[in-house]
Parts: sequence; C-alpha cells; structure tokens
Amino acid sequence: MSRPLGVTPTQLRNILAVLGIALVLGASFTAAYTTALGRPVPRHMPIGLVGPAAPQYLKDLSASPDEFSPREYPNRQAAEQAVNAQELAAVIDATASPPELLISSASDPSSSRALTQIDQGGDNALKIDDLHPLPPSDPGGLATFYLVIAATILGFVSMFQLRANVKGLSLRGWLCCLVFLAVVGGALLSAVSGPILGALKTPYLQLWFLVAVQIAVAAMFNSAMLTMVHKWAIIPTWLVFVLLGNTSSGGAVSPTLLPEPFAFLNHALPSGAAVAAVHAATYFPDYQRALPYWVLGGWLLASTIALFVAARVLHRGPAQDE
Repeated sequence: MSRPLGVTPTQLRNILAVLGIALVLGASFTAAYTTALGRPVPRHMPIGLVGPAAPQYLKDLSASPDEFSPREYPNRQAAEQAVNAQELAAVIDATASPPELLISSASDPSSSRALTQIDQGGDNALKIDDLHPLPPSDPGGLATFYLVIAATILGFVSMFQLRANVKGLSLRGWLCCLVFLAVVGGALLSAVSGPILGALKTPYLQLWFLVAVQIAVAAMFNSAMLTMVHKWAIIPTWLVFVLLGNTSSGGAVSPTLLPEPFAFLNHALPSGAAVAAVHAATYFPDYQRALPYWVLGGWLLASTIALFVAARVLHRGPAQDE
C-alpha cells in the first residue's frame, strides 16, 4: 500500500505535533508581546508629590484612578533621593516656580517617555526636567535589553546545537562546555556592548559577571530540560526565556507600564533580574539592590540541582537519549 508523500503514520503524527506546537508558540508569542509591549500605559506607577498643590497636578495628569501610586515627600531633595534609589518613576514638584514634573530617563526610559507624552493641556501644564538623562551612547535606553537577549539566546541555542552535533557527550564534558560558554561568551558580549561600541559604561568586570551568569542560567535551564524531556525542551525554554522572560524583563517596557502577570514576572524571572542588575550597575552604581542577584543565583542553583537530579534518576545527560 502506497503512503502519501512517503510518510509513515508515526512520522505524520510527529510532523503534526511539531507543526502544531510551532503554531501555538508563534501565536502565543504574538499575543504576549502585543498585550505586554504594545499597550504601555501607567499602572500604579510610583510618583512623588512635593508641595500642597502637587495632588491637583497629579489629578490633571491622571486619566484613570489606578494609573499612579502617589507618595508624598517633605521636600524636593527627599523626593530626588527616592528617584536615585529607584523607588520612584517621577516627581511632581509644586513648590518650584513654575511647577515641575521631574523624570529620570536613565532609571525608567519607557515610563519617562509615557509621562512626557501625556497631554496636560490648560494652564496647569508642568515644566519637564530630566534628572538623569540617557547618554548619547544609548539614547533609547535599550542597550541593556539587547545585551540580555543576546546572552539568553547564546545560552540556550548553544545547548541545542551541542546536543545535535556532539551526541553522547558526558555530563562532565557538557558542564565544561557550559562553563566555557558562559565565561568566554560573557567576556565577548560585554566587550561588544561596553568597550567596543561604548553603549554601556558599566564597569567591565561587573558587566562580564552579570552577562556570564545570564548565559549560564539559560544554558543550565535548557540542559535540565534536555535531560528531562529531550526534543521537547524547546517548549519550557521558550516559555521561560522568550514568551514570558523577554516580555516581562523591563528592557523594552518598564514594569510600571506592564499588565499583570508580566509586571510580577519582572521580579521573578532571570531576564528581568539581569536587566535590572545591569541597568543599576550602569546608571545607579551607588544604589544597587540585592534582589536581582538573588533571583539570578536562585535560578542558576535550581536549574543545576534539577539537571543533576534528572541525570541521576533517568541515567542520562543532556546529550544522551538513554
């Protein structure tokens, strides 16, 4: 009996499964990116108020009650300190003459753009003052985002290629390749974004460390998935690092402009932690927070444990089918 297109029933099932998953992932990608990044509006954006008239100016800026989360400060200096500590996206200083809207492009580029695009109208329009403008080397504030995307893709795509081209590689050999990739890849990508192109003025060793950790996290997570689910490892890897990770990272659109659950995932997934850590190290070195480092370390540790447990229980490594 002839087979249509020379395909066996088993092959046909596999073809349909692969194409079906690809279509679902593609549609999910479109939906997630359009929802999270295509409609950036303030959502409980923290904004400081200085002076008794500041609440009225905020009311004039607001289109809905949940756009801003106001916090009152006794003076401009205290409010600016909160901006430096990345606790506020902006400040309304009603004590200035004329009253001012203080933004900080370097700490929150997309929120700053959103605030400057609000049509204030009337006689109560605020003068806009950028406390921390972005440098000419990165006028869009996207260099960090692109760097983290490159590190992420390098991490998990390299593991797929390693499995495809070096069948049967031992777990020890695999881990040596992973460490080499993270160290050398981190050095190379950091050099391109830093000294070579001058897009990021981050201290090189710190940037190298952060990029290397992001590469290692993506590679280690993918290694664990390859060990546990083999050829279907693309699904969880895509979900964590592309579908959810990139959209919620805060690199293209600030967390204060993201809808839920993306705003929450910004603090929970490694891509968001990497963007936050690199951004703070670059523009606010005196106000760096520990949380992004804990998130990156937690993902790396959990992925490493998952890899070793799966390898021990299933008696195979990422490059081995049995």
